[in-house]
Amino acid sequence: MVSRVIPVDDFDLVIFGGTGDLARRKILPGLYRRFCAGQMPETARIIGAARSEHDTEEFRRIVREAILEFSSKHSCDEALIGDFLKRLDYVQVDARGEEGWNALKEMMREDVIKAYYFSVAPSLFGDIAERLMSHGIADDKARIVVEKPFGRDLASAKALNRDLAKHFDETQIYRIDHYLGKETVQNLMAVRFGNILFEPLWNSQYVDHIQITVAETVGVGGRGEYYDRSGAMRDMVQNHLMQLLCLIAMEPPSRFDPDAVRDEKLKVIRALEPIDHHHIVRGQYEATDTEPSYREDAGDPRSRTESFIALRCMISNWRWAGTPFFLRTGKKLKARNSEIAVVFKDAPHSIFGEEAGRHANLLSIRLQPNEGMTLKVTIKEPGPGGMRLIDVPLDMSFAEALGEDAEEITDAYERLIMDVIRGNQTLFMRGDEVEAAWAWTDPLIESWEARGDVPKPYEAYSSGPEEAAIMLHREGRRWREIKG
Repeated sequence: MVSRVIPVDDFDLVIFGGTGDLARRKILPGLYRRFCAGQMPETARIIGAARSEHDTEEFRRIVREAILEFSSKHSCDEALIGDFLKRLDYVQVDARGEEGWNALKEMMREDVIKAYYFSVAPSLFGDIAERLMSHGIADDKARIVVEKPFGRDLASAKALNRDLAKHFDETQIYRIDHYLGKETVQNLMAVRFGNILFEPLWNSQYVDHIQITVAETVGVGGRGEYYDRSGAMRDMVQNHLMQLLCLIAMEPPSRFDPDAVRDEKLKVIRALEPIDHHHIVRGQYEATDTEPSYREDAGDPRSRTESFIALRCMISNWRWAGTPFFLRTGKKLKARNSEIAVVFKDAPHSIFGEEAGRHANLLSIRLQPNEGMTLKVTIKEPGPGGMRLIDVPLDMSFAEALGEDAEEITDAYERLIMDVIRGNQTLFMRGDEVEAAWAWTDPLIESWEARGDVPKPYEAYSSGPEEAAIMLHREGRRWREIKG
């Protein structure tokens, strides 16, 4: 199946931090793939802006190397790369000074969409926003894209929102969370709200519990110093996992538009109950024979920052009263795996007797790797000898079902950047949504810091601390296996 590509209007996109790691790995290769797909207008321009002393030719060389390294081999056509690079310019700017801003203004065209991607540290957001407006580079129709972390607590998130609001309206601000651009995450909304099959069952009467897992095999590595100031709660739960929780739990919006969707997500965050310490497990990975421990990676032998966290969350509303949501994420776990698992309740009465065993339906939504969905249903085991029940999957991999190469499924950044150009904020976080997430997160962090909790050690490339498994066992449940 060939997906239909809808071209966007002409644009100038400025990437602040254009020579940085995120731009090289994701943003620029993603834009190249959108160019190859025919989605980029002939006259569209991409301008890299950074402190580095490069000229346009050097910037193009950097981008060419990034495309060759981070795009699939069969999409790296030399002629196409050459055509794409012709659209690139570069300007050296000082985010906190005056150098380069007039040169950037001269590069910008009139009567095209203007977008500015802040692929820089959050401490620079306010400075860049102020200079864009004071130099007349941006106007009231321009769009800005800001990356996480959007603050490290409620106070800093409010301060960032205030800094941006001095210069840009909320309708111009795109707070990006790349998890929301994943094909499976968007299909979650289609499955829920486009099929009568699921929505009547999507509540506490039929759902036993829901698990959200984001597991990584890598450690913190070279990010140790940064990560030790944030930890898994700030780095993953407050944004990525919170967004997945909202999409799973929210009420059907009145229509599929940005504010209607985000209004319903906000209601979920505000309905989250406080969590006591019995329903939180924090962990740190230990050293192996060949690899360092978390504390060694962080450079602090007494660090109390978590590289793993598991939570039991409850939502106080009519739909989900009494249904637990279990969230977990961690570094150096046994496989790279992101999954949402909706575990339905057992049938109220089995007509097949105890020997048939207990069976429950399960919907697994795989975000990575091998994006897709699996619905586990109960059937009779083939053959004679009585009614023996087994569980089998109805499995749909996007790559197989849609007839696409798995490498060519649109990357989240590609989709989200094109949504910025279109002016569609549906998959971006609103300011009040970010603040509500921090308002729920901050007391949890403050409580374990006040108690002086030390994260539980766990073996590298395992499923995490034993205490996380015990937390579910107390309720007669168990975590899904982490599988790549």
